[in-house]
Amino acid sequence: MIPRHQIVLLSTALLFGMAPVRGHSLHDDGMTSLAEYRRPSERTLLHVPDIDGYQTLKADLHMHTVFSDGLVWPTIRVQEAWQEGLDVIAITDHIEYQPHLEDIPFNPNRPYEIAGEMAAEKDILLIKGSEITRYTPPGHFNAIFVKDASEFVKVRERKNPELDKEAIDRAAAQDAFITWNHPGWKVGSIEGSYDWIPFVEEIHKEGKLHGIEVINDLDLHRKALDWALEHDLAVLGTSDIHNIIANRYDMEHGVHRSMTLLFVEERSLQGVREALEAGRSVAWSTRHLAGREKWVRALYEASVAVGGIYHHDEKGIAYAEIRNNSDLSFDLALADSGLKGWPETITLNPRSSQTLEFRSRSGTARYVVKNAYISGSEHLVVEISPEKN
Repeated sequence: MIPRHQIVLLSTALLFGMAPVRGHSLHDDGMTSLAEYRRPSERTLLHVPDIDGYQTLKADLHMHTVFSDGLVWPTIRVQEAWQEGLDVIAITDHIEYQPHLEDIPFNPNRPYEIAGEMAAEKDILLIKGSEITRYTPPGHFNAIFVKDASEFVKVRERKNPELDKEAIDRAAAQDAFITWNHPGWKVGSIEGSYDWIPFVEEIHKEGKLHGIEVINDLDLHRKALDWALEHDLAVLGTSDIHNIIANRYDMEHGVHRSMTLLFVEERSLQGVREALEAGRSVAWSTRHLAGREKWVRALYEASVAVGGIYHHDEKGIAYAEIRNNSDLSFDLALADSGLKGWPETITLNPRSSQTLEFRSRSGTARYVVKNAYISGSEHLVVEISPEKN
């Protein structure tokens, strides 16, 4: 017999169309449903503003699965990307390195085939890719937008340096977009590995190098940003993830994977390719941005708003609001050390606002955005002018 107080609670819930109270799931036939503990199927919405008439897409173009040295099935990469709010991914398993061969047959096209249906269901743009994995130097190169990854099988022997160039040539023959991966990952352990070596110069002159990873996983390759600017290469940020994302990044505390922000004319594979070829990209890793000044500045200006002065106090202090309307972060430091009456630092956390206090006699101040790189040694510089708003 059901106790009277439970009957009353259940009747009230039914009367007002309410679900049963959490922890009091209905049960019968000896079974109790605990479905209330299931993780909600929901997607984080990363807000990064569209800029200059382009739509901003969040992309991770370097990831691994069990079909090379990764630890997850290809569909997991799609699920993670959808949950994190990404728009575009490329699974780029190694061609030359297959540590799971005893358990997973080698088929470089298979990860794309497996992930395809789920990517379509989740509205994730999936790019077919492979990682050409040569010894360092010359290192590793991603080939995305490939047509048939099995074409690389004939040059899998990476101990033979004579095949290094042929591997790149095979990617170029498929009209692949080719990027130099984590160029500084062996700095300090392999002499000359973090240099613009003759091999890289050769493939670049032949039009067979199109981008470079400036942020890879948890490393910012500042010298690579200079190369991107000097040699007109697309700037990329990637996770290069092998494990599950939540195991690698401290997501509980607001950290997300490293990724590329792409500024596209249309949300399609063709639009992604066109943006990459045009160099409309910025590398993003939680609190850090790196890219061409034009695009980094456009992101800042589309994210940050300074209101007009709304109050003056008796001491001559002016008050205004400064807002960050995006999920980007901006750490500002006063550029002119001799300028008095302005805060030395301003930290603009994602989707936040704060009160800006300054001496009204000096209505404009220049700040260095310390976490926004526009070259390997330069940061974005911005002006804050409440009196002009």
